[in-house]
Order: sequence, then structure tokens, then C-alpha cells
Amino acid sequence: MTDYDLIIIGGGPAGLTAGIYASRARLKTLLIEKALAGGQILSSPLVENYPGLAKGTSGAMMIDEMAGQAERFGTEIRTETVVSVEDSGNAGKTVRTAKRSYRALAVIFAMGAAYSKLNVPGEDKLSGRGVSYCATCDGPLFKNKEVVVVGGGDTAIEEALFLTKFCAKVNIVHRRDELRATKILQERAFANKKISIIWNSVVIEILGEGKVESVILKDVKTGKETPLTASGVFLAVGFTPHTEAARGVVTTDEKGYIITNDNMETSREGFFAAGDCRKKLLRQVISACGDGATAAFAAQKYIEKLKG
Repeated sequence: MTDYDLIIIGGGPAGLTAGIYASRARLKTLLIEKALAGGQILSSPLVENYPGLAKGTSGAMMIDEMAGQAERFGTEIRTETVVSVEDSGNAGKTVRTAKRSYRALAVIFAMGAAYSKLNVPGEDKLSGRGVSYCATCDGPLFKNKEVVVVGGGDTAIEEALFLTKFCAKVNIVHRRDELRATKILQERAFANKKISIIWNSVVIEILGEGKVESVILKDVKTGKETPLTASGVFLAVGFTPHTEAARGVVTTDEKGYIITNDNMETSREGFFAAGDCRKKLLRQVISACGDGATAAFAAQKYIEKLKG
């Protein structure tokens, strides 16, 4: 006997979509989220690239609708911190939180990932007010503005190139004297007249009253500090997946992302993964929702097989 058919760990778009699909399939479903449901999308003031929402909506409003929809179909949502996950064989899967333990026939990991931060003054205060971690999400908000992109890898250069569609000028700030991005991306950046690259520099502070107004740059070789006017700061220095509870249970890559097949099945039977915590190409709300639906359907088939 188990407490639930399915336990979903994580309450972002992937987890909530999985809850909607699982509950509509009449699976007894528990969703565990350590804090507020939503994840990264909560910090986005405007989501306008989701199909059907031409006028856009805030990330918070989108998540509120998703959570309400999941609960209306029967998903039970609890605010607890998962500390471990175990495969208990014939007893199902055991999910332990700081408060209690739960058992289920299947588990979906949907814990998401966090954007890596600079951890400099002003970053947290101005997050969502000019500090962004997603050019695809927030780029159109900076039409005809001057912005800063921090980073030198593929993601940073791709974000900078995307921002040139809207922004008057894009300053790439990179701590080294050469980019790490693939050569073709570098060529495109060097050829774009809207892009300026500031070498051997780091952002040490983000300034502004209510919104980003400027940044302070530090030359890593000379130590000289220089102010730079900017309306936005896009941080592209990587992601950190929230997969601590999954590691050792299912296979992850060298960065900690969960490896799945196209059906969101992991290396261990009965465990699935969806959204930003799994190894994938695109990390957006729409792809997370697709992952969640697929994971829930795959879990449904697995559970139906167990029940005969």
C-alpha cells in the first residue's frame, strides 16, 4: 500500500502541469514544493511569449492560475522541503521531507534550476527591475535602451545577439580577454554594430533607485573601477539544478542535470523528470509545461501497468 499514486517534487510550470495531467487521469497525486509554487517564473514581470497570451501576463499570475487549476482537478499541494528520495522496491518510492515520509508508486522530479548569480550589491534588490536572467523572457521590455550582458559563453552571446533586436546598444562584460562561445557566435557578435565587448572586466555593483540605472565595472588586471550607464543587466553565467535529492537515485550529468529519454523516463524505473532540472536544450515555461505533461502521461502508463 502507498499513500499516493504519484508524487511530484517541485511546483514550477513543469510540476504544476504534471499535476494537472496526472489528476485529470484520476491518479492520487501529491505535489511537494519547498516554498511558493512557481520557481524562476515568479520574478518575471511580463510573460508574452507563451502561445495564446498575446497581451502577456505576469509570471505570478500565470503560476496562480496553474496552481488553482491543478488543485481543482485534485492535486494535493504541500509546502515542505524534500530531504531524500528512496526506491523502496515493492513498497514503492519513499519521499522524505523535513516533516514526514510519503510513499507512492512513481515520482516525478521537477525541482527546476536556479540561475547562477553574481552575488554583488544591488543584484537581489533590482531583480525583476532591470536585472534579468533571461533575455528571451525580458528582452522586449528594453526597446531602444542600453543594456549589459555578463558572461562570455554560448548563452551570453546568444542572449546579446537576441537583445540587439530590441536594444539600442548591448555591452558584453567578460572577465577574460577572449570569449568562450563557439566561433560562429563570436563572429556574429563581432560583426554586430550594436554590440560592444568590455574585456577583462567584472560587474561589482548594480545601481538604481527602483530600477537599474548603471553598473560599476572593475578591470581585473588593473583594479580600476568604472561606472557604466545601463537600463538593464542580463546575467548569463550559468545555471545550478536543484537536484540534490535526485542524485544517487537516478543518473545525472557532470553538472547535476537529470538525464532522461524523450518520455521523461530516468535511469531508474518509476522515476521521471521534467523541466529545468533535466538535461535539455531550452529552458522556458512552454518547454517545461510540455515536459510536465509528457512525464505525467508516462507515469500514468507506468502506474496502470503496476496496477494491472
